[in-house]
Amino acid sequence: MSSAISHSAASPRLFGTDGVRGVANQYPITCEMALKLARALAQVFRRPSGRHRRILIGKDTRLSGYMLETAMESGICSMGADVMLVGPMPTPAIAFLTRSMRAAAGVVISASHNPYQDNGIKFFSHEGFKLDDDIERQIEELVFDESKLDAPAGPAEIGKAMRIDDAIGRYLVFLKSCLRRQRTLDGLKIVIDCANGAAYKVGPDVLDELGADVIALGVDPDGKNINLDGGALNPARVRETVLREQADIGVALDGDADRAILVDSRGEVLDGDDVMALMGRAMAASGRLSANTVVATVMSNLGLDKSLAEAGLRLVRTEVGDPSVCREMRASGYNLGGEQSGHIIFMDCSTTGDGLITTLMVLEHMLDTGKPLCELRAMQRFPQVLYNVKVRRRVPFDEMRDVAGIIGAVEQRLNGRGRVFVRYSGTEMLARVMVEGEDQTEIEAGAHEIGAAIEKQIGLGGDS
Repeated sequence: MSSAISHSAASPRLFGTDGVRGVANQYPITCEMALKLARALAQVFRRPSGRHRRILIGKDTRLSGYMLETAMESGICSMGADVMLVGPMPTPAIAFLTRSMRAAAGVVISASHNPYQDNGIKFFSHEGFKLDDDIERQIEELVFDESKLDAPAGPAEIGKAMRIDDAIGRYLVFLKSCLRRQRTLDGLKIVIDCANGAAYKVGPDVLDELGADVIALGVDPDGKNINLDGGALNPARVRETVLREQADIGVALDGDADRAILVDSRGEVLDGDDVMALMGRAMAASGRLSANTVVATVMSNLGLDKSLAEAGLRLVRTEVGDPSVCREMRASGYNLGGEQSGHIIFMDCSTTGDGLITTLMVLEHMLDTGKPLCELRAMQRFPQVLYNVKVRRRVPFDEMRDVAGIIGAVEQRLNGRGRVFVRYSGTEMLARVMVEGEDQTEIEAGAHEIGAAIEKQIGLGGDS
């Protein structure tokens, strides 16, 4: 139960922990930047002379998606590459379609769980994996120094854009293939909240085609209601419906459907840690868990460590972000990993977190065991407090003597019965403090002490 302090103060850059994010129509999420990113992407993923390379673009249901999609499409075509447009589709669907359609790269226009005012742009390689840091750096270099960009394509070499009309059908077939052949969901009543996001069509469809009795929420997107009053960040709507309809399970997706939060028949919520504990033990029992190891981030609850250890399994922790989890899984050959937030990567099925695959894997396990989800819980959660501090600048925590001293004092009081983790956000000017332990009052006090010390040093109202 060790502690950790993130010492680095990351220098500003275009890409954050998961693509480029911001408020729509404000830097960096502007048409101009989307055009530059598109041109840079097309150059980085160029192919030898011959057949035009193809780049796939998908998006969620945000109003600003139309604007950014058009700019990306124009930039890619201007560099002599063709564009395949699939419209609103989950982020993991873009990863799948990119590799299955042999595209050179994939683009997702989405800000995931954020409100509609935000948007983002993230990329997948031809293998369906999120880009490594070095490739992101190459793209940034071309964006900020356009003298290094190739000349635009000649009139005869300008790319074409085409719509892929059967994209949803392709993805549905793929999702069903993740289950054992002939497996159905007959007899299960399932509530699914698609957060008025990218899975509003495909989410209910896949469950219905597999035979479930489906109650669909959040399936009427209007460009502005994505993630509003529901979805993975607010599963209360699913919980209420599950209890009222006496459903077997509830599923709350976020706006781009790469994460899922589950609700059992008693109305209890299961997050990503719960799913990793449950599925890690289940996969190990059937000999399907690679190296008997699960990969999670430093933010995952200590209860996950304890649950896996009780079953003789190992937990490997990474930095925050599902790209970090995925890199560790690929490097070491692991096949299950994820985040507390509900991003779960089943590497035997997909190259990235997929809320619908997570749902299907848990449903299959319920059917295999003949038990309701409420009886399959495999983890007891340690109390955990998260505390955010708005900061003016990022200073390594060990360079602030008072802050480092208070962190050390809180760790001493926990005395091996918990842990402290302090880091800077990769996307916002925030210091994030996490304290975990057995006593709620003790960890709340510790988190507030550390937060107050950071506020005094570099907070918006601090002294220095």
